[in-house]
Amino acid sequence: MKRIKIVEAIRQGSIGGGESHVIDVVKHLDKARFEPVVLSFTEGEMIQTLQAMGVKTYVIPTTTPFDFRVWPKVTALLREIQPDLVHAHGTRAMSNVFRSSRALKIPLLYTIHGWSFHDNQRPLVQRIRAWSEGFLTRRASVNISVSQSNQQTGKNKISGFKSVVIMNGVDLNKFATQTNTKGLRDQFNLRADDIVIGFIARFTYQKSPVLMVEVFASLLKDHPNLKLLMVGDGELMPQVKERIQALGIASNVVLPGFRKDIPALLGIMDVYCLPSLWEGLPLGVIEAMAMQKAIVATAVDGSKEIIEPGENGLLTTPGNGEELRQALDRVVRDNVLREKMASNALRYVTANHSVEHMVHQVEDIYNTLV
Repeated sequence: MKRIKIVEAIRQGSIGGGESHVIDVVKHLDKARFEPVVLSFTEGEMIQTLQAMGVKTYVIPTTTPFDFRVWPKVTALLREIQPDLVHAHGTRAMSNVFRSSRALKIPLLYTIHGWSFHDNQRPLVQRIRAWSEGFLTRRASVNISVSQSNQQTGKNKISGFKSVVIMNGVDLNKFATQTNTKGLRDQFNLRADDIVIGFIARFTYQKSPVLMVEVFASLLKDHPNLKLLMVGDGELMPQVKERIQALGIASNVVLPGFRKDIPALLGIMDVYCLPSLWEGLPLGVIEAMAMQKAIVATAVDGSKEIIEPGENGLLTTPGNGEELRQALDRVVRDNVLREKMASNALRYVTANHSVEHMVHQVEDIYNTLV
């Protein structure tokens, strides 16, 4: 039987939540029924990972949404590949494939990994972004929301918005509590009595890395045995380094940059903190829960849906540094609470967020559209 050929389109090759999601989808699709091909709009580690898996990849360089200059190249590529379906992940990818997909009459699926509009924007910017997202969602054959709360955010801002909810899943074999962490604590000069707060994300405005540093500096006054392990890179890295030096906390902060060994890094953390200003459903939180970590996160879309405060994590108001400090202080001081939330986090993810279940739901939509 002829396999269904799918172009998975993603904005960049650098690995973040959306890119990890694409890798998981491609890896776990039933290859007897589906043939995935990946189109990225920048080079990066994701491309190398996919090529090592034997997946065909293509790169059409642009970092601009609605970049009409690359649209003819996208159309030419789709004509060459002749896919049965295009699956766009995120706003930038969708904005650069919708025209070609529609012109060639190829069904188009749009996964919204998080809206490009949010409450921290100026009102005019937010209205323009909401209009552009409405424009894009109306051009998809089917939209996927990664959480109920993110779907509701879309309905609140976009008239007539409709989507199917498929919550992100995690590979429970890859993110497992028995992951080998040998030598990592020594590599980062962590003492046996150090409590490690972990931050794994792109260093962007959305993820609030500078706030993370400032809150950690405040915590150190009461907890000198704390260490902050900040994994990732991005445009705010220079500001992060500047604040670390200005606050005099360099000996307590580890900045290893981009790393691929995320399960092992999670394994040496005691608390996972993600102070995002907005999300769809942060994959990093689910991965940390799968590694049995206590979570402190902001009450944004997705996170507020899967975290039950005091049971499997703590939630704070986005952008509120004092609330974040108090939540981290509580979980650092209370070992019993920390261990309870960690155990409950693992149970929740195991029951609700397997990557296999997520991919089966995606496959059902592929079959329906084709």
